Amino acid sequence: MLHVLHSIEELGQLPGPLFLAIGVFDGVHLGHQAVISTSAEHAQTAKGTPVVVTFDPHPEKVLRPEKAPHLLTATQHKIALIRGLGVHHLLVIRFDKEFAAMSPEKFVEQLVVHSKPLREICVGHEWSFGKGRAGNLDLLKQLGARAHFDVVGIHPVTVNGEIVSSTAIRQAVERGDFARAAQMLGREYTILGTVVHGDNLGKQIGYPTANLSAHSEQFPPNGVYFAEAKIDNQLFRGLVNLGVRPTVATEKSDRVLEIYLLDFDRDIYGKDIEVRFIKYLRPEKKFPNVDALKRQIADDVRSARALS
Repeated sequence: MLHVLHSIEELGQLPGPLFLAIGVFDGVHLGHQAVISTSAEHAQTAKGTPVVVTFDPHPEKVLRPEKAPHLLTATQHKIALIRGLGVHHLLVIRFDKEFAAMSPEKFVEQLVVHSKPLREICVGHEWSFGKGRAGNLDLLKQLGARAHFDVVGIHPVTVNGEIVSSTAIRQAVERGDFARAAQMLGREYTILGTVVHGDNLGKQIGYPTANLSAHSEQFPPNGVYFAEAKIDNQLFRGLVNLGVRPTVATEKSDRVLEIYLLDFDRDIYGKDIEVRFIKYLRPEKKFPNVDALKRQIADDVRSARALS
């Protein structure tokens, strides 16, 4: 079971020595997993308590909102993935302007004061922290020497000669290269969305869809996909339509992610769905009328059943 903490002060509840794996961990990719697993191994050897420390929202959302990237994993999704790694303690620090203004020395001081005791901090080798990103691995090692905790910087993980990074994975998803994304993630790329009310057009034409609010996560290219959805730990196959729905949209609209689940008839409003894109079927296109759209959807459903 994952115990989620929401303040640095709560670290004092945990039995020491503490081993902290710290990072934004967007995507929880192979590089992030190396940081987390190394910290956990060191804690096990020393009979200490490993804790993953991350931030909500993504710091870029606060520091540079106009340039903030789409996420590989919003916080709720990230927590689920970290839970899947077998982690038992997770500290999610609220990242706001006040926290962003904290000096790196003050941040580390708080970790030291509230850990009983702090034995080790493990981070990626290029991790930066504190006001103006003034803190780095070298400063962290200096602070560790003064406060008597160890510091471990994990070297980058590479796949086929390319460094694994959230940016590289985001770019792979954006161009629809799910195989490349999966290599770097160590799992298939998925989007976690909450089912929200739409315009019920799908239901009216015989193909009720679930509209997903995807928490700013990175979308692949527009189009129709054969996909798999996990709902309450059950898997269902279906069709995803991703795009602006040009046949029925009355004005320029945002991209919509909607899924039609095969042989499914349940009320799932408000539920979280994790969607995996299995196969790209066709591009999104504008049809002359709704009847033509219905005929195409029927063809898409037949293609999905053939792949199921």
